[in-house]
Amino acid sequence: MSRYRRWNELLELLASNGQMQVEDAAKALGVSAATVRRDFDELASQQMLTRIRGGAIAQGVTYDLPLRYKSEKHPSEKQRIAAVAAAMVRPGQVAGLNGGTTTTEVARALAIRPDLSSDTPAPAVTVVTNALNIATELAVRQHIKIVTTGGVARPQSYELTGPLATGVLEQVALDLAILGVDGIDAVAGATAHHEGEASINQLMARQASRVVIVADSSKAGRRAFARICTAREIDALVTDAGIADEDVAALQDAGVNVVIA
Repeated sequence: MSRYRRWNELLELLASNGQMQVEDAAKALGVSAATVRRDFDELASQQMLTRIRGGAIAQGVTYDLPLRYKSEKHPSEKQRIAAVAAAMVRPGQVAGLNGGTTTTEVARALAIRPDLSSDTPAPAVTVVTNALNIATELAVRQHIKIVTTGGVARPQSYELTGPLATGVLEQVALDLAILGVDGIDAVAGATAHHEGEASINQLMARQASRVVIVADSSKAGRRAFARICTAREIDALVTDAGIADEDVAALQDAGVNVVIA
C-alpha cells in the first residue's frame, strides 16, 4: 500500500469515527503501530488531523481531501469512466472540464485518443478548464486548444474559483461540460464540498449544451454541501458497475442516462 493511499484510508477512518487510537488504526490497515504513529505525526504537521495521546482526532479538512490523496481511490474505475466520457467528445467540439481526479483522467484520455491527433485539423478539440493541473498536462498537446479561467487556486483541487473564473466562463459556449462531483443523488443532484467550486461548476454546466457527470460508484447516493445542478439538468452519469441498482433506478427516473463503464 502506497503512503498516500494509506494516508487516505487513515483520514477516512478518522472522518467516520471522529478519533482513533494508534493500535486500532494499525489493526484496520494491517500495518505496524510505528507506521501509524509516523503517519499521524506527518498528517498533523500538514494540519490534516490533531494528535492526541495515543491517537488522533479528525479535523474538518478530512471531508475534502487534497487531490493527491484522492487519486489513490478507485484508480482503475476512474480510468474506465474517463475513457467512456472522453469518447463522448466529438472532434472539433468544445468541452468544459472542472478539477478532480476523474476529470484529470478524462483529460489524459482525450490527449491520447487516436482520432484527436496532430494529423487532425487544429484544434482537434478545445478544452475549457478551471483546473491548473489539467491545463498544464494538456498544454503540451498541440492538437488540443486549452482555454483556462482566471481565479484563486484551491490547494485541495487545483481549481480556480471566484469572479475572475466566472468572467471567463460567462463569455464561452460549451458543447458539453464533463464534471467531477463529490456526490450525485436523484434528489439533491450533483454536489460539491466547497461552495466556491460548486458555483463555478454550476456556471460551466449552464454554459453547456450537454452535462456529463463522471463519478465512481462511491459518490452515488451521497450528498455534499453545495449543489452544482439538479438531476434534471444532467444528461448522463458515467460511473462503474459498483453503483447500487436503487441508485441507478432513481437517477434514471429523474431523467439521467446512467452509463456503466
